[in-house]
Amino acid sequence: MTDSKQNIRISLEGNLAYLTFCRPEKRNAINDRTLAELRAFFSAPPQGVRCVIMSGEGGHYSAGLDLSEAVERNSVDVFRHSRSWHEVMDLMQFGGLPIVSAMQGAVMGGGLEIAAATHVRIAEPSVKFQLPEGKRGIYVGGGATARISRIVGPDRMTEMMLTGRIYSGEEGQRIGLAHYLVGEGEALAKAKELAENIATNSTLINQMVIQGIARINDMSRADGLYVESLTAAMTQTGPDAREGLKAFLEKRKPNFS
Repeated sequence: MTDSKQNIRISLEGNLAYLTFCRPEKRNAINDRTLAELRAFFSAPPQGVRCVIMSGEGGHYSAGLDLSEAVERNSVDVFRHSRSWHEVMDLMQFGGLPIVSAMQGAVMGGGLEIAAATHVRIAEPSVKFQLPEGKRGIYVGGGATARISRIVGPDRMTEMMLTGRIYSGEEGQRIGLAHYLVGEGEALAKAKELAENIATNSTLINQMVIQGIARINDMSRADGLYVESLTAAMTQTGPDAREGLKAFLEKRKPNFS
């Protein structure tokens, strides 16, 4: 089943959804329509989808914000636009649906902010990670300060923005921007392998992992440990836990609903 849209192509394969940025002539730059399509999908994912694979057409994940739309905005418009990005990135990161990014070529600016809101990131050698905003006289607005600085550290992010330095796929994996480094042309296959594995997990556990770890990281140590105990109590006493433990004892794979 395929649903073709102007900027994002959505394909369903079993319990996986493929979201592909398809503005290759713009290196998949993110304009307002693209953001609206991301919002629409993650606000109401198709029933039965258990994992999402995100990638880009034409050899690039995304070169970032479509600056042709940005030059005419006043300060109020920029503020609202940034807050809109924050809402969509939160839908992605905290919606409970695992997202795997298969990355090639440009993963820059807003493209890197989108990748940072996904949960598993795979890079090919062609990947170029960059936060070029500082060299263009602007500041990030899609959540990089809250997400990318958590991944690489505020010191590293400061260096990235001051210098506009480009990190390769290998360098990006070393500092945490990617979890996996694969050969050229292999990211989608690896993404499918990982997504199929993730999709076999309990939906509740995937939700708790996605929600819990990031939110606990924002809490004090004592509050975080308290929430960890509550989450453990909720998950370890439900039907998925019973099925998982039974399957372990019976030496078979669990069958989660």
